[in-house]
Amino acid sequence: MVSSPHEALHRIFRVDPGLFARLLPRAGIDFPEHAAIEPLDTDLTEIRPLERRVDSVFRVRVPDDEGGFVLAVESQGKPDPDKHNSWTYYLAHMYAKYRLPPFLLVVCKDKATASWAAEPIRVGRGFHTSMVVFPLVLGPGVLPVITEADEAAQDLAVAVFSALAHATDPGLTAILEALASGVAYDAEKSGSAVNGETGEGGDVDRVDWAEIVEIGLGEGSGREYWRHLMATYTPNFPGSKTIVEESWLEGRAKGQAEGKAEDILRILEVRGVEIPDSVRERVIECTDLDVLGTWFDRSLSAAHAEELFVEG
Repeated sequence: MVSSPHEALHRIFRVDPGLFARLLPRAGIDFPEHAAIEPLDTDLTEIRPLERRVDSVFRVRVPDDEGGFVLAVESQGKPDPDKHNSWTYYLAHMYAKYRLPPFLLVVCKDKATASWAAEPIRVGRGFHTSMVVFPLVLGPGVLPVITEADEAAQDLAVAVFSALAHATDPGLTAILEALASGVAYDAEKSGSAVNGETGEGGDVDRVDWAEIVEIGLGEGSGREYWRHLMATYTPNFPGSKTIVEESWLEGRAKGQAEGKAEDILRILEVRGVEIPDSVRERVIECTDLDVLGTWFDRSLSAAHAEELFVEG
Protein backbone atom coordinates (compact mmCIF):
# COMPACT_ATOMS: atom_id res chain seq x y z
CA MET A 1 0.00 0.00 0.00
CA VAL A 2 1.44 3.36 -0.98
CA SER A 3 1.84 5.76 1.91
CA SER A 4 2.87 9.10 0.40
CA PRO A 5 3.22 11.01 -2.87
CA HIS A 6 6.94 10.16 -2.81
CA GLU A 7 6.24 6.46 -2.48
CA ALA A 8 3.51 6.44 -5.12
CA LEU A 9 5.77 7.91 -7.79
CA HIS A 10 8.25 5.01 -7.69
CA ARG A 11 6.11 2.17 -6.33
CA ILE A 12 3.93 2.36 -9.41
CA PHE A 13 6.78 0.47 -11.12
CA ARG A 14 6.59 -2.30 -8.51
CA VAL A 15 2.90 -2.59 -9.28
CA ASP A 16 3.57 -2.83 -13.01
CA PRO A 17 7.28 -3.43 -13.82
CA GLY A 18 6.43 -3.68 -17.50
CA LEU A 19 5.66 0.03 -17.35
CA PHE A 20 9.37 0.78 -17.90
CA ALA A 21 9.27 -0.60 -21.43
CA ARG A 22 6.11 1.37 -22.28
CA LEU A 23 6.96 4.63 -20.53
CA LEU A 24 10.63 5.32 -21.26
CA PRO A 25 10.24 5.40 -25.07
CA ARG A 26 7.70 8.21 -24.61
CA ALA A 27 10.55 10.24 -23.10
CA GLY A 28 12.88 9.39 -25.97
CA ILE A 29 14.76 6.74 -23.98
CA ASP A 30 15.25 3.35 -25.63
CA PHE A 31 14.46 0.30 -23.52
CA PRO A 32 15.68 -3.11 -24.74
CA GLU A 33 13.52 -6.11 -25.45
CA HIS A 34 13.28 -8.02 -22.19
CA ALA A 35 12.12 -11.38 -20.90
CA ALA A 36 11.28 -10.30 -17.34
CA ILE A 37 11.64 -7.45 -14.86
CA GLU A 38 12.04 -8.50 -11.23
CA PRO A 39 12.01 -6.29 -8.09
CA LEU A 40 15.16 -6.60 -5.96
CA ASP A 41 16.03 -5.75 -2.36
CA THR A 42 16.29 -1.98 -1.96
CA ASP A 43 18.73 -2.12 0.96
CA LEU A 44 22.22 -1.16 -0.22
CA THR A 45 23.73 -0.90 3.25
CA GLU A 46 27.17 -2.49 3.53
CA ILE A 47 27.92 -2.01 7.22
CA ARG A 48 25.79 -0.89 10.14
CA PRO A 49 27.16 2.66 10.66
CA LEU A 50 25.65 4.07 7.44
CA GLU A 51 22.35 3.03 5.95
CA ARG A 52 21.68 3.70 2.30
CA ARG A 53 18.41 2.61 0.80
CA VAL A 54 17.33 3.22 -2.78
CA ASP A 55 13.60 3.72 -3.44
CA SER A 56 13.13 0.76 -5.82
CA VAL A 57 15.46 -1.65 -7.59
CA PHE A 58 14.72 -4.01 -10.47
CA ARG A 59 16.61 -6.66 -12.39
CA VAL A 60 15.80 -6.61 -16.09
CA ARG A 61 16.40 -9.91 -17.84
CA VAL A 62 17.24 -9.54 -21.51
CA PRO A 63 16.98 -12.32 -24.11
CA ASP A 64 20.34 -13.74 -25.19
CA ASP A 65 21.94 -12.12 -22.15
CA GLU A 66 22.39 -14.30 -19.08
CA GLY A 67 22.59 -11.42 -16.63
CA GLY A 68 20.62 -8.50 -18.02
CA PHE A 69 20.99 -5.28 -16.05
CA VAL A 70 19.92 -3.57 -12.80
CA LEU A 71 17.64 -0.52 -12.74
CA ALA A 72 17.40 1.70 -9.65
CA VAL A 73 14.44 4.11 -9.35
CA GLU A 74 14.58 7.23 -7.19
CA SER A 75 11.63 9.56 -6.52
CA GLN A 76 12.92 13.11 -6.16
CA GLY A 77 10.78 16.01 -4.91
CA LYS A 78 13.34 18.82 -5.13
CA PRO A 79 17.00 19.44 -6.02
CA ASP A 80 19.31 18.05 -3.35
CA PRO A 81 23.10 18.13 -3.91
CA ASP A 82 23.57 15.38 -1.32
CA LYS A 83 21.71 13.01 -3.64
CA HIS A 84 24.63 13.10 -6.07
CA ASN A 85 26.76 11.31 -3.49
CA SER A 86 23.99 8.80 -2.77
CA TRP A 87 23.26 8.07 -6.42
CA THR A 88 26.92 7.56 -7.24
CA TYR A 89 27.18 5.17 -4.30
CA TYR A 90 24.05 3.27 -5.33
CA LEU A 91 25.36 2.58 -8.83
CA ALA A 92 28.85 1.60 -7.65
CA HIS A 93 27.46 -0.67 -4.94
CA MET A 94 24.94 -2.35 -7.24
CA TYR A 95 27.65 -2.94 -9.82
CA ALA A 96 29.82 -4.61 -7.17
CA LYS A 97 26.91 -6.54 -5.59
CA TYR A 98 25.16 -7.88 -8.68
CA ARG A 99 28.04 -7.84 -11.18
CA LEU A 100 25.61 -6.34 -13.70
CA PRO A 101 25.46 -2.95 -15.46
CA PRO A 102 23.45 -0.55 -13.24
CA PHE A 103 21.25 2.32 -14.40
CA LEU A 104 19.57 5.09 -12.41
CA LEU A 105 16.07 6.40 -13.23
CA VAL A 106 14.94 9.55 -11.38
CA VAL A 107 11.21 10.37 -11.38
CA CYS A 108 10.12 13.94 -10.61
CA LYS A 109 7.01 16.11 -10.37
CA ASP A 110 8.36 19.49 -11.47
CA LYS A 111 10.47 20.72 -14.37
CA ALA A 112 13.15 22.38 -12.22
CA THR A 113 13.86 19.15 -10.35
CA ALA A 114 13.77 17.08 -13.54
CA SER A 115 16.24 19.45 -15.21
CA TRP A 116 18.55 19.32 -12.18
CA ALA A 117 18.37 15.53 -11.94
CA ALA A 118 19.30 15.10 -15.61
CA GLU A 119 22.65 16.85 -15.17
CA PRO A 120 25.65 14.47 -15.35
CA ILE A 121 27.33 13.80 -12.00
CA ARG A 122 31.09 14.11 -12.42
CA VAL A 123 33.41 12.67 -9.80
CA GLY A 124 36.97 13.94 -9.84
CA ARG A 125 39.07 17.09 -10.10
CA GLY A 126 40.07 19.44 -12.86
CA PHE A 127 43.00 17.29 -13.92
CA HIS A 128 41.00 14.04 -14.12
CA THR A 129 37.43 12.70 -14.01
CA SER A 130 37.20 9.34 -12.25
CA MET A 131 33.52 8.69 -12.87
CA VAL A 132 30.51 10.24 -14.60
CA VAL A 133 26.92 9.29 -13.78
CA PHE A 134 24.22 10.00 -16.36
CA PRO A 135 20.78 9.63 -14.69
CA LEU A 136 17.72 8.84 -16.76
CA VAL A 137 14.83 11.16 -15.88
CA LEU A 138 11.04 10.97 -16.15
CA GLY A 139 8.95 13.99 -15.30
CA PRO A 140 7.21 17.08 -16.67
CA GLY A 141 8.98 18.55 -19.66
CA VAL A 142 10.20 15.07 -20.57
CA LEU A 143 6.93 13.16 -20.76
CA PRO A 144 3.97 14.44 -22.78
CA VAL A 145 0.76 15.05 -20.85
CA ILE A 146 -2.23 12.78 -21.48
CA THR A 147 -5.47 14.74 -21.82
CA GLU A 148 -7.42 12.38 -24.07
CA ALA A 149 -9.64 9.74 -22.46
CA ASP A 150 -8.99 7.22 -25.25
CA GLU A 151 -5.22 7.48 -24.80
CA ALA A 152 -5.53 7.14 -21.02
CA ALA A 153 -7.68 4.02 -21.40
CA GLN A 154 -5.15 2.36 -23.73
CA ASP A 155 -2.56 2.13 -20.96
CA LEU A 156 -3.82 3.07 -17.53
CA ALA A 157 -0.43 2.68 -15.82
CA VAL A 158 1.19 5.16 -18.20
CA ALA A 159 -1.70 7.58 -17.71
CA VAL A 160 -1.46 7.30 -13.91
CA PHE A 161 2.27 7.98 -13.93
CA SER A 162 1.81 10.90 -16.31
CA ALA A 163 -0.81 12.42 -14.00
CA LEU A 164 1.47 12.09 -10.96
CA ALA A 165 4.46 13.47 -12.86
CA HIS A 166 2.40 16.51 -13.90
CA ALA A 167 0.78 17.02 -10.49
CA THR A 168 1.90 20.67 -10.44
CA ASP A 169 0.95 21.35 -14.07
CA PRO A 170 -1.57 24.21 -14.54
CA GLY A 171 -3.56 21.87 -16.78
CA LEU A 172 -3.90 19.16 -14.13
CA THR A 173 -7.70 19.38 -14.25
CA ALA A 174 -7.81 18.20 -17.87
CA ILE A 175 -5.24 15.49 -17.14
CA LEU A 176 -7.30 14.11 -14.25
CA GLU A 177 -10.52 14.25 -16.26
CA ALA A 178 -8.93 12.13 -19.00
CA LEU A 179 -7.56 9.74 -16.42
CA ALA A 180 -10.93 9.42 -14.68
CA SER A 181 -12.46 8.37 -17.98
CA GLY A 182 -9.68 5.83 -18.41
CA VAL A 183 -10.05 4.29 -14.98
CA ALA A 184 -12.24 1.43 -16.22
CA TYR A 185 -11.37 -2.04 -15.08
CA ASP A 186 -13.17 -5.05 -13.60
CA ALA A 187 -12.75 -6.72 -10.23
CA GLU A 188 -10.03 -9.08 -11.40
CA LYS A 189 -7.88 -6.87 -13.61
CA SER A 190 -6.39 -3.42 -13.32
CA GLY A 191 -3.41 -1.41 -14.37
CA SER A 192 -1.53 -2.89 -17.31
CA ALA A 193 -4.11 -5.66 -17.61
CA VAL A 194 -6.15 -3.05 -19.49
CA ASN A 195 -3.88 -3.57 -22.52
CA GLY A 196 -3.42 -7.27 -22.04
CA GLU A 197 -0.26 -7.27 -19.93
CA THR A 198 0.34 -8.36 -16.37
CA GLY A 199 3.50 -6.90 -14.89
CA GLU A 200 6.16 -9.38 -13.84
CA GLY A 201 6.58 -9.37 -10.08
CA GLY A 202 3.71 -6.92 -9.52
CA ASP A 203 0.45 -7.84 -7.85
CA VAL A 204 -1.52 -6.02 -10.53
CA ASP A 205 -4.84 -7.79 -9.93
CA ARG A 206 -5.27 -6.23 -6.48
CA VAL A 207 -3.98 -2.76 -7.23
CA ASP A 208 -6.33 0.15 -6.97
CA TRP A 209 -5.07 2.73 -9.44
CA ALA A 210 -7.57 5.30 -8.24
CA GLU A 211 -6.11 5.14 -4.75
CA ILE A 212 -2.55 5.44 -6.06
CA VAL A 213 -3.54 8.63 -7.86
CA GLU A 214 -5.19 10.04 -4.74
CA ILE A 215 -2.16 9.31 -2.56
CA GLY A 216 0.32 10.36 -5.22
CA LEU A 217 -1.25 13.77 -5.75
CA GLY A 218 -0.66 14.74 -2.13
CA GLU A 219 -2.70 17.28 -0.22
CA GLY A 220 -4.20 20.10 -2.23
CA SER A 221 -6.72 21.04 -4.87
CA GLY A 222 -5.58 18.27 -7.23
CA ARG A 223 -6.46 15.53 -4.77
CA GLU A 224 -9.78 17.18 -3.93
CA TYR A 225 -10.68 17.40 -7.61
CA TRP A 226 -9.73 13.74 -8.11
CA ARG A 227 -11.99 12.76 -5.21
CA HIS A 228 -14.77 14.78 -6.81
CA LEU A 229 -14.26 12.97 -10.11
CA MET A 230 -14.30 9.57 -8.43
CA ALA A 231 -17.50 10.47 -6.57
CA THR A 232 -19.34 11.60 -9.70
CA TYR A 233 -17.85 9.37 -12.40
CA THR A 234 -20.12 6.71 -13.91
CA PRO A 235 -18.30 3.33 -13.91
CA ASN A 236 -17.86 1.45 -17.18
CA PHE A 237 -18.09 -1.97 -15.52
CA PRO A 238 -21.11 -2.05 -13.17
CA GLY A 239 -20.87 -4.72 -10.51
CA SER A 240 -17.06 -4.88 -10.55
CA LYS A 241 -16.81 -3.49 -6.98
CA THR A 242 -13.84 -1.26 -7.84
CA ILE A 243 -13.21 1.88 -5.80
CA VAL A 244 -14.42 3.85 -8.82
CA GLU A 245 -17.78 2.13 -8.75
CA GLU A 246 -18.02 2.16 -4.95
CA SER A 247 -17.21 5.87 -4.82
CA TRP A 248 -19.72 6.55 -7.55
CA LEU A 249 -22.43 4.50 -5.83
CA GLU A 250 -21.65 6.16 -2.52
CA GLY A 251 -21.86 9.60 -4.11
CA ARG A 252 -25.09 8.74 -5.90
CA ALA A 253 -26.67 7.33 -2.72
CA LYS A 254 -25.61 10.40 -0.77
CA GLY A 255 -27.17 12.67 -3.37
CA GLN A 256 -30.39 10.65 -3.38
CA ALA A 257 -30.57 10.75 0.41
CA GLU A 258 -30.05 14.50 0.50
CA GLY A 259 -32.74 15.00 -2.13
CA LYS A 260 -35.21 12.77 -0.29
CA ALA A 261 -34.55 14.58 3.01
CA GLU A 262 -35.18 17.94 1.35
CA ASP A 263 -38.46 16.61 -0.10
CA ILE A 264 -39.64 15.46 3.33
CA LEU A 265 -38.91 18.80 4.97
CA ARG A 266 -40.44 20.70 2.05
CA ILE A 267 -43.68 18.71 2.27
CA LEU A 268 -43.99 19.43 5.99
CA GLU A 269 -43.34 23.12 5.40
CA VAL A 270 -45.92 23.36 2.62
CA ARG A 271 -48.49 21.61 4.83
CA GLY A 272 -47.79 24.12 7.59
CA VAL A 273 -46.33 21.54 10.01
CA GLU A 274 -43.83 23.07 12.44
CA ILE A 275 -40.40 21.42 12.20
CA PRO A 276 -38.30 21.46 15.39
CA ASP A 277 -34.52 21.65 14.92
CA SER A 278 -34.09 18.15 16.33
CA VAL A 279 -36.40 16.72 13.66
CA ARG A 280 -34.76 18.71 10.88
CA GLU A 281 -31.28 17.52 11.91
CA ARG A 282 -32.37 13.88 12.15
CA VAL A 283 -33.91 13.96 8.68
CA ILE A 284 -30.93 15.71 7.08
CA GLU A 285 -28.39 13.38 8.70
CA CYS A 286 -30.19 10.19 7.67
CA THR A 287 -28.57 8.32 4.75
CA ASP A 288 -30.80 5.24 4.73
CA LEU A 289 -33.00 5.52 1.63
CA ASP A 290 -35.51 2.95 2.95
CA VAL A 291 -35.98 4.88 6.20
CA LEU A 292 -36.26 8.16 4.30
CA GLY A 293 -38.89 6.55 2.08
CA THR A 294 -40.96 5.65 5.13
CA TRP A 295 -40.60 9.16 6.54
CA PHE A 296 -41.57 10.61 3.17
CA ASP A 297 -44.83 8.64 3.18
CA ARG A 298 -45.58 9.76 6.73
CA SER A 299 -44.82 13.41 5.91
CA LEU A 300 -47.86 13.46 3.62
CA SER A 301 -50.30 13.05 6.53
CA ALA A 302 -48.40 13.70 9.79
CA ALA A 303 -50.00 16.33 12.04
CA HIS A 304 -46.76 16.82 13.96
CA ALA A 305 -43.19 16.47 12.66
CA GLU A 306 -42.31 13.97 15.40
CA GLU A 307 -44.82 11.53 13.92
CA LEU A 308 -42.28 10.76 11.19
CA PHE A 309 -40.40 8.64 13.70
CA VAL A 310 -43.32 6.88 15.40
CA GLU A 311 -43.22 3.13 14.77
CA GLY A 312 -46.41 1.26 14.00
